[in-house]
Amino acid sequence: MLHISRSAYHKWASGKLSNRAAENEKIAEKIEQIHEESPDKGHRRIRDELEHDHGIHVSDKRVLRICRIRHIKSTIKYSNHGCTRSSKNPQYTAENILNRQFHADKPNEKWLTDVTEFKWYNGIEVHKVYLSAILDLYDWRIVAYVIGEHNDNPLVFKTFDRAVKANPDVHPLFHSDRGFQYTSRVFHAKLERAGMTQSMSRVAHCIDNGPMEGFWGILKRERYYGRRFTSKAQLVQMIHTYIHYYNTQRVQRNLGVLTPLEKHRLVLAA
Repeated sequence: MLHISRSAYHKWASGKLSNRAAENEKIAEKIEQIHEESPDKGHRRIRDELEHDHGIHVSDKRVLRICRIRHIKSTIKYSNHGCTRSSKNPQYTAENILNRQFHADKPNEKWLTDVTEFKWYNGIEVHKVYLSAILDLYDWRIVAYVIGEHNDNPLVFKTFDRAVKANPDVHPLFHSDRGFQYTSRVFHAKLERAGMTQSMSRVAHCIDNGPMEGFWGILKRERYYGRRFTSKAQLVQMIHTYIHYYNTQRVQRNLGVLTPLEKHRLVLAA
């Protein structure tokens, strides 16, 4: 009636798992462990972690099948519809030299930067902190970052100074949006002294700074959205912890299933 062969029935009745099924059970245990630790990870990132951290080489489709059988789903992704506006009275503007050429052939060839905000709550009172960061387009590592209570010039200037101090004698193309900090004459003078060329996104074209906006999205989807922070210390600690995790532990497929620092160190060793 069920169109099952006699041999298939007896194999099932014996209760013994095939080699493939037994292997899937072991993989499923690792997948559940990864999902429990990082519920934000979809099947592709889980597969990459299996390869990078556990030496398990399987296909995306196989991981997806196991996830569906075990009812494993990543947490909800959130869309960001915001876009930084141009400074009203810019003192200095630069052309969009980067022109969405987001590939770099070596470290410190192209840097992107931006500022984003986070909120924390004290009862019904809403407070904000701001994160300024610089990203390297070769290995996608966060070169430097600063957290502050105000979105002002010192926040951006301090971030830039940290990046230069950690990477002396480099002269990357430096790309940003047209926020007031980046269009100030003081900031342009700092870039010139460091021997860097300034590039700026066009007005209301967030995609011109796409990878930087993408990093904000990754950070907030994985650690910020869906949570309510009730102290500044808690929020700041989350940001510090995540950036360290992003640079040193979060593997990226576009880097060859490596972390940003692994990619950076490989090229330096070579």
